[in-house]
Amino acid sequence: MQALKLSCFVLGLSTFNAAQADVIAVKGGIDYWHYNADLQQPTSVAAQAELEDDHSMSFSIAVEHPVPFLPNIKIKHANLQAESEQSFAGLKSHQVDLDYSDFILYYEILDNIISADIGFGAKRLEGNLRQNDTQTQDISDTIPMIYAQAGAKLPFTGFSAGAEVSFSSLDHDKITDAQAELKYNFIDTLLVDVGAKVGYRILDIQLEEGSNQEAKLKFKGPYLGIDLHF
Repeated sequence: MQALKLSCFVLGLSTFNAAQADVIAVKGGIDYWHYNADLQQPTSVAAQAELEDDHSMSFSIAVEHPVPFLPNIKIKHANLQAESEQSFAGLKSHQVDLDYSDFILYYEILDNIISADIGFGAKRLEGNLRQNDTQTQDISDTIPMIYAQAGAKLPFTGFSAGAEVSFSSLDHDKITDAQAELKYNFIDTLLVDVGAKVGYRILDIQLEEGSNQEAKLKFKGPYLGIDLHF
């Protein structure tokens, strides 16, 4: 009798674990972002620099689970680089090299034909701004953020549209990151969904407003990408 009870318990536990595994989702994405960039440094001799168009590969991964009240997790990352068109003695007058990461905790409000997420987290900036290789402004900031996402599917077509925005503000630092996209799922099965997307993204960064280290950066442009959903 004890052996029968133990067998039933093990079988029930295995079934529970299998069910849990079926409802845990992992989402990932990779984007090729072609942007133009603007740089303003009000206290610099050259207050505004015209930067050449550049590109970046940006990545994201999210884990969603069925545990009530526990937020889902999402991480986004991109390395942003740009150089000025002007040069001095063979050196670019301005150079930007910035690692940009989001660490997001969010809740699914809707998850059907209409989807909606809201959350919070932190933005991490790490890098530098260089001028004529003689002046370097180091950047190392972690800023609290709020986050929202919304989307809609066109049933039976594989097409969907979505938008995502995050905003950060702390003391004299402010960051707004917004994007909108159209996606087509060309693989849609019980095990995996794979979609191709096209969109437009604007990233506006304002650092150390009112100080001698003040800098304003704006990156904007279209992107192409692939999304996977397991």
